[in-house]
Amino acid sequence: MPAPRRAALVAALAAVLTLGVPQGLTAAGAASAHTADVYVSPYGNDHGQGTAHHPVRTLERARDLARARSAHYDGDLTVRLASGTYRMTKPLVLDARDSGRNGHRIVWQGTGSTVISGGKQVEGWRPVHGRPGLYSAPAPQGLTDTRQLYVDGVRAQRARGEVPVGLTVTPTGYTASADTISHWRHPSDAEFVYTSGEELWNVERNGLGQWTEPRCRIAAAEGTALTMVQPCWDNSNKRVEFPDIPGRTVSMVGPGKLTNGGKASYIENAYELLDQPGEWYLDRSSHRVYYLPRKGEDLRHADVEAAAAEKLVDGRGTAAAPVHDVAFQGLQFSYATWLTPSQPEGFSEIQAGYTVTGPTGWATQGLCGFVEGGSCPFASWTKMPGNLSFTYGQRITFDDSRFTHLGAAGLELGTGTTDSRVRGSVFTDISGNGIEIGGVDGQTPASGVEVTNNHLYGLPREFHGAVGILNGYTQHNTIAHNQLDHLAYSAISMGWGGWPDKIGSPATPNASHDNAVRDNLIFDYMQMLDDGGGIYTQGLTGTSLTDGEKVTGNVINDQWGLGKSVYTDNGCTYETVEGNVLYGASYANVASSHTDYRDQLGNKDPTLVKGNWWEEGTADGDNKGLVTAGNHIITSPADAPAAVIADAGLEPAYRNILSLRTGAVSAPEAPSRIGTSTAGADALLVTFNPSYVDGGSPLTGYTAHALRADGTEAGAATVSAADFKRLAYVRIDGLTGGPFTVTVTATNAHGTSAPSLASAPLAPTAVTALSAVPTGAKLRTSANAVTVVWTPPAKMGDAKIIGYRLTVSDGRTIEVNGRDTLVTQPTAKGMFRVVGGLTPGTKYTVKVSAVTAAGEGPAATATGTTTAG
Repeated sequence: MPAPRRAALVAALAAVLTLGVPQGLTAAGAASAHTADVYVSPYGNDHGQGTAHHPVRTLERARDLARARSAHYDGDLTVRLASGTYRMTKPLVLDARDSGRNGHRIVWQGTGSTVISGGKQVEGWRPVHGRPGLYSAPAPQGLTDTRQLYVDGVRAQRARGEVPVGLTVTPTGYTASADTISHWRHPSDAEFVYTSGEELWNVERNGLGQWTEPRCRIAAAEGTALTMVQPCWDNSNKRVEFPDIPGRTVSMVGPGKLTNGGKASYIENAYELLDQPGEWYLDRSSHRVYYLPRKGEDLRHADVEAAAAEKLVDGRGTAAAPVHDVAFQGLQFSYATWLTPSQPEGFSEIQAGYTVTGPTGWATQGLCGFVEGGSCPFASWTKMPGNLSFTYGQRITFDDSRFTHLGAAGLELGTGTTDSRVRGSVFTDISGNGIEIGGVDGQTPASGVEVTNNHLYGLPREFHGAVGILNGYTQHNTIAHNQLDHLAYSAISMGWGGWPDKIGSPATPNASHDNAVRDNLIFDYMQMLDDGGGIYTQGLTGTSLTDGEKVTGNVINDQWGLGKSVYTDNGCTYETVEGNVLYGASYANVASSHTDYRDQLGNKDPTLVKGNWWEEGTADGDNKGLVTAGNHIITSPADAPAAVIADAGLEPAYRNILSLRTGAVSAPEAPSRIGTSTAGADALLVTFNPSYVDGGSPLTGYTAHALRADGTEAGAATVSAADFKRLAYVRIDGLTGGPFTVTVTATNAHGTSAPSLASAPLAPTAVTALSAVPTGAKLRTSANAVTVVWTPPAKMGDAKIIGYRLTVSDGRTIEVNGRDTLVTQPTAKGMFRVVGGLTPGTKYTVKVSAVTAAGEGPAATATGTTTAG
């Protein structure tokens, strides 16, 4: 940079950094008042003294100056970072020496436009000869690998596609039906992805449980022999099972091996898969990056960032010497990666980003007490790391910051973190978990952590079984007034280690107690995977209902996948679920009935479900310790107290962060998990998981494309986003012959997504009327409404159920549509709907019939009398 321009920038910086002092204080006075403060600029010089007129350039130099000055300063010391990008090749490491002194803090203060980046710019793009539309550029110096690339702040998709060959599992990998993959440039770069989820409409369930999405890379391809990397392959296929309980793993979480014959859902990260705009590939051998630009992108002027650093901030406290009294404000943390899933370790997922690791992880890791040599405590698998992390941190705070374009978990407040706070910040476009608190490894629990008034959305982007906020074994933690929306799986996950309940053993003892999850707003969650919840809890939460977990005042709605609003899973004990507004779940608002195996009495895990506004309608009662009392059936959220609705989510002073965006507005991400069902001799019904990443512009619609075997289009149908949310399917007519595969694109005001991965092939066939009736129909009553409860018919015909019809004795007919009508079928999960506008003390009859493409089936009948009111 020319010297005059540099001088001007530094002068401008000095002017900016003296803002905010009391009125009447001169610049000279301000400088005197902040003599201990450290000033930093992307245009500074580390030979400077870190003053306003001579700022330093790097965070490491600023840290060292702050460390030296704080010992002689009685007050908060602020490291003032000017606007701009600070590129990190290694993390900012903080230890006890970087702590505040005498009750004061070290404050890392940004401007809101201060970016802490682990990225490297990719420049020098040129067209690739013989590949129209494809560009390449030299990999930046020092970039040996990455899993993420961003163009103008928009995440690009690693090249992916269908597995081009048939696969037969072997002890070390697969035998392929052809030698196609062995002829690729670099077969060992390619990674198999195993997407799980409920088996539904011609969608296969692969992976290690419907809440997981494991990944393993190819180690070698020789002819038709594909060898997978170790230990990922064994950790995903050799998990120990109980000899006397067929199919039950000792981990008690998911199957012992990859399901569906080990079939991969798709393959990722190969040059040969570059075929859609927005896809990229790094050829590590030739040190070149390849990219297919999206419509409107001009690589001559675009900011292309490859995530390079794996950690941005690393707080390394110890039990004897914690790092303490450190604050971060007004900062953006971006462009960090996580390379372990690309390595032999892979990503052998258990749940919520925890994985099985190590050469014999499948045999021993976290299996304390159940196998010889099992590591302790039980369920202490390997947690996904944070791109920012602290261990043994005291009074660590993050305020008014943005965590985006990250490749692991966003922020990890790990073992031994106490009295710390995350407030007023945004978490989005993160590959894994948004925030992680504590751990499950039996070490010092996190305590006194407050996560309040944050917005977490549009995540996880890569490891789809991750969650918004993950809280392990902790004490006195508060998760309150956050908004979590547009999430692939569960929103908030609490606790751990309840799985022994599955074999009649008590949940694993742990240190958790006095945790609160209150007044959060959660919606549009579980958009990709199943068997989760808005708030998911597992294991012991305390020693009594007094100090157990409190889930109160939350508003949770519009779940997509199979699950519950508040999911109290195995071994969940001493949880209070009170005063929440819960609606739009697939088959339960609160799931809480488990046997308490700590004694031989046969009681339920002590749980209190009280004073909620919900659709489930379960009657009051004490079911052997599971107490349900004073809950209210609602026909819509308008039936709940306005004050509860208004209080959930961000408090007024923080609602401005809902409008904060990172990166450019773009076309949405493609839908996923495309399923098809016959709708007659010339029609298919199509369902799919919606685009939960909308590109910063609301979705307007979807288009389903039926494709012949040669790839030509045989038919298409478009549905608005609102209608798809209501119906959960679209119908393509005019199809003859087949079979057909189907892809789906999503559209917003900015453009149309790349096509989804294709469905499995299916040919339309004639359908016959359904003869079976729904089962278990009954009414749960209140004064002015009833919850109608039923289970899908035990036998399905050749046409799938797409809805139900409720015929009420007062003359009304109510059509029941939505995703739950689809996902509850394969495993016969219960359905429920509320019928309102009823008269107290009156007998009503409701008939329930299933609807398919062939029409309405026979009805089941339920009768009940509304309460007196």
